[in-house]
Amino acid sequence: MRVTLLSKALVVGAYQRKCELIAENNDIELTVLVPPAWRTGKRYDRLERLYTDGYDLRVLPLRMNGSFHLHYYPALARELARLRPDILHIDEEPYNLATYLALRAAQACHAKTVVFSWQNILRQYPPPFRWMEHYVLAHVDSLIAGSASARTVMRAKGYQSDAPVIPQFGVDTEVFLPKTRTKKGDGNTPFTIGYAGRLVREKGIDVILQALAGLPEQIHAVIVGAGDQAEPLHMVAEKLHIGERVRFLPPVPSAQMPDVYSNLDVLVLPSRSQPNWKEQFGRVLIEAMACGIPVIGSRCGEIPNVIADAGLIFDEDDVAGLRDCIMQLFNQPALREGLALRGRARVMAHYSMRQVASETVAVYRSMRS
Repeated sequence: MRVTLLSKALVVGAYQRKCELIAENNDIELTVLVPPAWRTGKRYDRLERLYTDGYDLRVLPLRMNGSFHLHYYPALARELARLRPDILHIDEEPYNLATYLALRAAQACHAKTVVFSWQNILRQYPPPFRWMEHYVLAHVDSLIAGSASARTVMRAKGYQSDAPVIPQFGVDTEVFLPKTRTKKGDGNTPFTIGYAGRLVREKGIDVILQALAGLPEQIHAVIVGAGDQAEPLHMVAEKLHIGERVRFLPPVPSAQMPDVYSNLDVLVLPSRSQPNWKEQFGRVLIEAMACGIPVIGSRCGEIPNVIADAGLIFDEDDVAGLRDCIMQLFNQPALREGLALRGRARVMAHYSMRQVASETVAVYRSMRS
């Protein structure tokens, strides 16, 4: 079975491990098509070649880089005509131009198609995106939903076939591992809470800073990432007189993220819902959990479902609630240790890269007949 996977997300080296695991299956000949880079706001992620064994990783030129709705691959139809895949896995939302054009190119070479969706808010897009989405949902052979709420949205939009719930990527549990940790919060070594990701308003990083201002001085914070809120967040830290207790670090390559987590005592994801957005998954949660780091998350979107009983939850924008969660973990080493163990176990059971790859292969095999 010849499978071609089209994905801009796979410019990230850590995610490519899923491709290696898919390619381990003897009945699959895998080709992966990626752009040379992907732009998100001011961030420009160039292709990392980290896990490339067992499959063919190819680069296609990309037009409208950075435009989530309008980017597309001008050479894709020609490439598919040459590859002649049995299945084209389009790792994009149904309403994107890239998805629509990829589906039409697949139809031209008689390949079956599977599309991925994270959409967890029922929104009606303006033309032509609504038209493209309608066409894709009516003609795609299979659909993978990143969450149960995404599946609900797809069904509300008219997709009535089975849509398995499989996260886009899991965690390589052989790389994201618990490490021996130094005792923290003893007055000499700071107790460190951390955040990693985009520095944008919907991620709620300012809530971390406000909570930190009311916590003991031996509790510090590390903020890793980039975005349009970087300067405002620096200003908030200074205004709250916690500048010396907060370190802002630039984005870190995916292969180095285990080292980031190993220096934390707690990871916090304080996302806040917006009219057109709520947290679709929260990948940093499962990465930290795999590394044995206790997690705290807001009630935004999928966060409570991802964490389940393996971490602590607080209401969106509830500074006092977050502060209370942090103090529980600061004061109770046994609670930290218990959540660390439960978090690792939850990832192994539901979110390992091998599990995600296996479930994705099952979708491919179901499409053979």
